[in-house]
Amino acid sequence: MPFRTLDPAMILATAERLEQRIAERFPDRGLTKVAREVVGLSRTVAAEVKTLEPPIWGLRILIGLVVLAGAAVFLWVGSVIPLNQVGRAAIGSVETFEAAINTLLLAALGILALVRLEARVKGRRVARGLHALRSVIHVIDMHQLTKDPVALSPDFAPTATSPRRDMDAVALSRYLDYCSELLAITGKLAALYAQAVPEEGVASAVNDIEVLGASLSRKIWQKITLIEAKPAARRKRD
Repeated sequence: MPFRTLDPAMILATAERLEQRIAERFPDRGLTKVAREVVGLSRTVAAEVKTLEPPIWGLRILIGLVVLAGAAVFLWVGSVIPLNQVGRAAIGSVETFEAAINTLLLAALGILALVRLEARVKGRRVARGLHALRSVIHVIDMHQLTKDPVALSPDFAPTATSPRRDMDAVALSRYLDYCSELLAITGKLAALYAQAVPEEGVASAVNDIEVLGASLSRKIWQKITLIEAKPAARRKRD
């Protein structure tokens, strides 16, 4: 369904277009390099989710062979030990019954662990990808951290160690808006992992990334709201 799934190619195209927009408006700012990094991550994630979606057939075949080998060992043991002798020895033996139950439980747990092995392998690859996205989210936040609307006030007096504040209200608003868009793209890249690997653990980790990006984006939009409110406040005073 085209409108029920995320398209990695479309996300990549959006990231590339955003990088061009940022480079055109802020060619000398570090945010341009961050946008370029987001484009690189978009390409990496798009390629990785293609490998995560299909089953790992080599691993599944190996698991199947291990299960068959284990079953063959049980059958061989049963054929070597005469069943009538085992039955006579086992009559009234609670210890033998408990040992059999434990053996069956261990065998079931071993098979379950083998079946879950593919999900764990994919989960590790997803964790590495999400770690890269989390890192770039914090980098984006660092770039907007010093962009304070208070600096636009005529009463603002910078100190000797104040960061460079050479953007007017329009440029500062656009800069912050670009930061918010970059955060939105990182959230969509994280969602691609949940779409490719529909596991509960992956969905929870992806949700953490999306919550982090959304909370930082709310901070940014609070700044944008303050910038847009300043002209109205000045008009009221006039």
